Amino acid sequence: MATEFAFPDSAAKNAAAAESQNETMSLSMGPSHPSTHGVLRLQLEVDGEVITKADPVLGYLHRGDEKIAENMTYNQFVPYTDRLDYLAPLANNVAYALAVEKLAGIEVPARCAGIRVIVSELARISSHLMGLGAYGIDVGAWTVFLYTFTEREKLYTLFEELTGARFTTSYTRIGGVARDLPNGWTDRVLAFCDQFLPILEEILALLHRNKIFLDRTADVGVISKEDAIAYGLTGPNLRGSGVALDLRKDKPYSGYEQYDFDVPVGTKGDCYDRYACRGEEMRQSVRIVRQAIAKLPGGEVVARDARRIVAPSKDKVLTSMEELINNFMITTEGPQIRPGEAYFEAENPKGILGFYVVSKGGGVPWRMKIRSPSFCNLSILPKLCQGEYIADVVSILGSFDFVMGECDR
Repeated sequence: MATEFAFPDSAAKNAAAAESQNETMSLSMGPSHPSTHGVLRLQLEVDGEVITKADPVLGYLHRGDEKIAENMTYNQFVPYTDRLDYLAPLANNVAYALAVEKLAGIEVPARCAGIRVIVSELARISSHLMGLGAYGIDVGAWTVFLYTFTEREKLYTLFEELTGARFTTSYTRIGGVARDLPNGWTDRVLAFCDQFLPILEEILALLHRNKIFLDRTADVGVISKEDAIAYGLTGPNLRGSGVALDLRKDKPYSGYEQYDFDVPVGTKGDCYDRYACRGEEMRQSVRIVRQAIAKLPGGEVVARDARRIVAPSKDKVLTSMEELINNFMITTEGPQIRPGEAYFEAENPKGILGFYVVSKGGGVPWRMKIRSPSFCNLSILPKLCQGEYIADVVSILGSFDFVMGECDR
């Protein structure tokens, strides 16, 4: 007996073809992908090359910095702030110290505030150089990476002269800084600024009109002004969308109100605008550094009047029993901070870095919470990646210039 075969009609064929075309695939990008700039994992749902859903997955570092802070003295936590945004440790140190000083109700001397501004702006330049160089590699511009890392090495030499370390500096203290500037250090900083600006122009010229770079960044990853505000973006990622929010201007600290500088903003809010804002911010940081050095006063670099918070000078420790005991108590029990709570946020290279500190008295914080800019900036990724191509995700991530060290805090 012959077997009869039933052939599907054309309508059934078309329906089956349409169903197969609409099938999506789950794709893991990271946590070891080079363009995720650390251990970020993006769980993507893709329809061909188009992303239909993006889910950021964090937590691969297991750091627990906030709980660590609640089990050590205020000064002992300074090295841990180095490891938040580990590309700008000097700026992290300053933001943390300002939060604790706000809680303690102490004000640092003018020279200390000036030094903090100088190191914070140098850290901003160093961080943006790293971000720009890595972004260049992400989109295929190797030469930019070589330029930026050469300049960054010069900054690391200056950091080593000042702090004794190149990477994790631990320079700031509660109530001041670890030590005064070395002889001739400001002259070397000015010499760096003088030679850096022409090189910066050359670096940016490699990208500004580069067709490949423009194709990868212009009109890609567009964030509207409203979305940037709604998702809590800060730093160049917010200013790239046309929002001129900069705490150094809007809520000045450490004497930023006395320096003349501009806040660059974008117009489209795309990857190119975010890159361009960082390039201009480096120019403005050089302006601030030059002004801070010109206005840098003499005097102490620590608040000597803050007894039981700031350690006495070495000569007093060696000549006075009372000061020796005070130094011993601060070292073993920590700076004695009054009960209360305070929140302070600073304009870091990645955005607004905030510390919320709660004290019940004594030398150890009772509670510590950290508002890390990279963590907040990444919250918009699910919306931003939807409808983009897989290749565009690389450009978008690079334009955000995030660091996972402060995301998994």
